[in-house]
Amino acid sequence: MKQFTSVKDIPDLKKAVATAFEIKKNRFAWQHLGKNKTMVLIFFNSSLRTRLSTQKAALNLGMNAMVLNVGEDGWQMESELGVVMDGDKPEHLLEAIPVIGRYCDVIGVRAFAKFKSREDDYSEIILNQFIKYAGVPVVSMEGATRHPLQSYADLVTIEEFKTKERPKVVLTWAPHPRALPQAVANSFVEWMRETDYDLVVTHPEGYELAPQFMGDLKVEYDQKKAFEGADFIYAKNWSSYTSYGSILSKDLAWTVDEAKMALTDNAKFMHCLPVRRNVIVSDGVLDSPLSIVVEQAANREITAQAVLKMMLENL
Repeated sequence: MKQFTSVKDIPDLKKAVATAFEIKKNRFAWQHLGKNKTMVLIFFNSSLRTRLSTQKAALNLGMNAMVLNVGEDGWQMESELGVVMDGDKPEHLLEAIPVIGRYCDVIGVRAFAKFKSREDDYSEIILNQFIKYAGVPVVSMEGATRHPLQSYADLVTIEEFKTKERPKVVLTWAPHPRALPQAVANSFVEWMRETDYDLVVTHPEGYELAPQFMGDLKVEYDQKKAFEGADFIYAKNWSSYTSYGSILSKDLAWTVDEAKMALTDNAKFMHCLPVRRNVIVSDGVLDSPLSIVVEQAANREITAQAVLKMMLENL
């Protein structure tokens, strides 16, 4: 595997899940794969779980791990092609990327949507420049349109906690004071559509996701109806795709609370974190035994290690 940007890069999804569970039994069984290998983790945006879990995954495999926060630890970097560089960015990615590639064996990149242009964001300019010019395998630690490491962990978490072969999984929009990217929601839908789960997406009108992710999946605009009989509730905010980057609603009626969870079949509650308490979800739900957000976050280490293992086996 030369790159990891979406579920399409996984050759065999069932085998990938099995690999994750194998790693959970012994995180340190494959350190020979990473001996004398180095991973550079490059962050254009803030991170807690992604940073720590991916770095820990690399260390578990015996790799060296270096972290670079763009604009803090190094120069501000320009990504636009053909630009006159007379502003505040002294280094271009066209030089920076191949240089970084000379220092390591794998690169992880985190670069969010900027909301200046939907076309630019959905073409994944920064991530694709790394893939094109790095000369080494590239892992997306969240791009403008997808968060594959998160979705891989989400899938493993559902497989770990499901009590029936074909659970009903609900992705629900929830309010948030800021405009957030569609990356987590896009990616979650894309990965879930590769399973046999009963997937339901619910959100207010105007928050439809991009057609390439939704496919023929229909939206249930009635949140309470969507929750009925659910086995997993995954709450997430995202801004509008059609009115790109806009906040069309802050309606707290969409907050996941105890009354809505009572409509489910004792559903487990999931969220990628960080989460706004009593905006996205009530304290009562988040602090209940049905909340598996910590276990879900813990699986980020496991799935990052699974991705790196697959890459190292092909170096």
